[in-house]
Amino acid sequence: MIPFSVLDLAPVCEGSDTMQAFVHMRELARHAERLGYRRYWLAEHHNMPGIASAATAVLIGHVAGATSTIRVGAGGVMLPNHAPLQVAEQFGTLASLYPGRIDLGLGRAPGTDNATARALRRYFDSAEQFPQDVQELLGYFEPAKPGQLVRAVPGAGIDVPVWLLGSSLFSAQLAAAMGLPFAFASHFAPDAMDQALMVYHRDFSPSRHLDNPHAMLALNVVAAETDAEARRLFTTQQQAFVNLRRGKPGLVPPPVEDIESFWEPHEKAGVERALACSVVGSAATVDAGIRAFVERHRPDELLLTANIFDHQKRLRSFELAAEVMKR
Repeated sequence: MIPFSVLDLAPVCEGSDTMQAFVHMRELARHAERLGYRRYWLAEHHNMPGIASAATAVLIGHVAGATSTIRVGAGGVMLPNHAPLQVAEQFGTLASLYPGRIDLGLGRAPGTDNATARALRRYFDSAEQFPQDVQELLGYFEPAKPGQLVRAVPGAGIDVPVWLLGSSLFSAQLAAAMGLPFAFASHFAPDAMDQALMVYHRDFSPSRHLDNPHAMLALNVVAAETDAEARRLFTTQQQAFVNLRRGKPGLVPPPVEDIESFWEPHEKAGVERALACSVVGSAATVDAGIRAFVERHRPDELLLTANIFDHQKRLRSFELAAEVMKR
């Protein structure tokens, strides 16, 4: 068994609202903790009606305060949207409130569309400075030195594990060079996964943060009592991807009985390529699928995500996945 964790986007479903999404988030986090999941990560997105995790650090505090042992973190904070000092202060605060339980994953993408990225002010001015910003951020977690003009309060001298996230070779190369753990967004952008893992392991340089490479892969896992029911639940995610590519992001839609009547052939091809790293089915099917994925790609951890419309069925999916992972 390898460690397994949850990636949550705080989905807002049709007929519901953000308040209910945050209630469901808390319930899922407690559920995951009881089931043995190691981490509960939230991802920063903006201007997406169906995703309520924009204020990522705030929600990490919400989840950490509702749980007691599971690690809670960002998967990730899109660093070019923020000043490194502010991120260090936020996560230094979280790590002071919940010592030994906070993770900080950093991404380079804006987590949104171009117009919203401009509204965030920083992204287009700082995206090219991502390596320097990561280094600056790491420095704020170092013990403060005498005469240091700027320090993170709280943050300086506090242990906040930093991960680099990505869907390309850039973050894999940077994580290897900096000796940091690496998480790949294979759940929606799997094309460069194998090459990124190869580069990360080949070029990894040990650091004070990490002696050996440590890679986590994200995987869509939708589990149900039968294969047919799981495939039906998965149509929610498939519809959401089509809607996003049509330029019509909205609330998370309910599943449909016939996904073939929903999309065009070119849309189907694009979604199936984006969601190629998905395991969908009954417990037996999911067991075989996860084992095959781990055997092929050899991750050190798995980050499971499931965009399921019905909250109770989402809880059940993570329960079945945990049962499989513990075998």
